[in-house]
Amino acid sequence: PQLPHGHMPLPSFWKVVEDSLQQSRAQLRAFCQAFETVTPSPGTQPLTPAEERKVLSLVSKHGPDKLYQVTSNISGSRDLDLTLLRGQIVALLQSADTKGNTSRWLVDAGGPRGFVPAAKLRPY
Repeated sequence: PQLPHGHMPLPSFWKVVEDSLQQSRAQLRAFCQAFETVTPSPGTQPLTPAEERKVLSLVSKHGPDKLYQVTSNISGSRDLDLTLLRGQIVALLQSADTKGNTSRWLVDAGGPRGFVPAAKLRPY
């Protein structure tokens, strides 16, 4: 099958690809911004005594600046992914996964450690 831009010289072809990628990125960014303004950010939920103890232990182990709150439920799909509920507190161990992917962070959930999407965490 012939590509629609197959007749173009390579530099022009890459320009078309780059332009359409930029356009897609801009649309995605606009969508994300619209979504964030529509979705109310979850208020800081009151912690149960058990959660409070866990938070204190995370603070003593990792320091208060490493604490993040889960903004929406996370269901881990890959090996080493954690499944967490919205409102849970975790400590950041590494802001990338083993392959250097910065959209997946390694966290300590007060016992289990694993990877979660960085986009679903916010500083606590």
